Amino acid sequence: MTEQVSPASRLRGVVSVPGDKSISHRYAMLTSIAEGDSRIDNYSTGADCQSTLGCMRSLGVDHTFSEEEGRQVLTVHGRGIHSLAAPSATLDAGNSGSTIRMLSGILAAQPFDTRISGDESLVTRPMRRIITPLSEMGAHIDAANSQYPPLSIHGSSLRAIHYKLPVASAQVKSCVLLAGLYADGETVVEEPVATRDHTEIALRELGADISLSPRMARVRGGAALKGKTLYVPGDISSAAFFLIAALITPNSDLIITGVGLNPTRTALLDVLRSMGAQIKLLHIEEANGEIIGNLQVKSSRMKGGVIEGATTAAVIDEIPILSILGAVSENGLTVRDAGELRVKETDRIESIAHNLRAMKIQVATSEDGFTIPGRQQFHAAEIKSFGDHRIAMAFSIAALAADGPCLIHDAAAASVSFPEFYTTLHNLTN
Repeated sequence: MTEQVSPASRLRGVVSVPGDKSISHRYAMLTSIAEGDSRIDNYSTGADCQSTLGCMRSLGVDHTFSEEEGRQVLTVHGRGIHSLAAPSATLDAGNSGSTIRMLSGILAAQPFDTRISGDESLVTRPMRRIITPLSEMGAHIDAANSQYPPLSIHGSSLRAIHYKLPVASAQVKSCVLLAGLYADGETVVEEPVATRDHTEIALRELGADISLSPRMARVRGGAALKGKTLYVPGDISSAAFFLIAALITPNSDLIITGVGLNPTRTALLDVLRSMGAQIKLLHIEEANGEIIGNLQVKSSRMKGGVIEGATTAAVIDEIPILSILGAVSENGLTVRDAGELRVKETDRIESIAHNLRAMKIQVATSEDGFTIPGRQQFHAAEIKSFGDHRIAMAFSIAALAADGPCLIHDAAAASVSFPEFYTTLHNLTN
């Protein structure tokens, strides 16, 4: 699918974004092993989260969908922590690293063997970071070249461990905590810097025996989870595209409703405000331990800056769209400590650089980041998404500031996290 995106003179209106992808994955997995039914309001419409549901269905968990006021509502018929069924075929995680990494923690404790794989992109993504701690817990996992999917997971009884993450990763942390639900004793995960804590919040909401301290989570095995009604906030990573679209498009004034504002996810707002963004919080509430609010954003003169260290880890998913902002900012953008980008859905450092250069934007790359000078003009070009949803959407936003229409090839990649993206974008610009 190829989309044409034309320059915009302004963006005004009210935008809603899909349910948070990270939270949707976790709710789907945890309610599947909870006792009784759960109702998940505003479940993500993205393909990645449908992959998680497909895997849980193959493990014997039934679910149904309904729609309420335009939101997707998922009812999960939980089987209990020890009642998953052996799948009859290889589990398909699609393009979703979140699915394969986190679900492996549950699969490692099952009394059956499981094979889990994904699409041509996913099978190139390294899994050693989950294989190592799960092996320490007693799991037996076979992988291509010892680290790539498909993974053959031979379920076994697990033992509790104290695991210090060598690299900050919410997915690896979650994998170990989910395995810890089944382990004998208390499993402790210690992280070098704080990462998103949606798993810890969801575990607490569903009745796990979990305790938290700064950069450390402890979960004791054996507690039964209980199904309940849950609400998924809007995905701030999806909102990022429209935040930056409004910031770089003159005379813009957007309101983005119902966005998740978990403190472990709002570093993006801090980064944007430090660069000069006019962003206001209009309303705030709480649901199931997660903070939700409406954001107002207006076009702003952006300074640019440097993103490095813990800040890089906190905004790693937003770096593709931040690169667009950097090119039109006053001082440009330098990103460091972002080697993780090279093992995402694509090598995002190279994908960003390729498309920036196609649009006549100067960029210099390094092994773990890039530097983009400021005050540059985007030129009309043909854009390659490389099958990566965040690249497709980021350069669609760049097209709004170009000197002519741009063609986004393989734009359907956006459906991984935001199937409604192009409809929403065209409605704002027409």
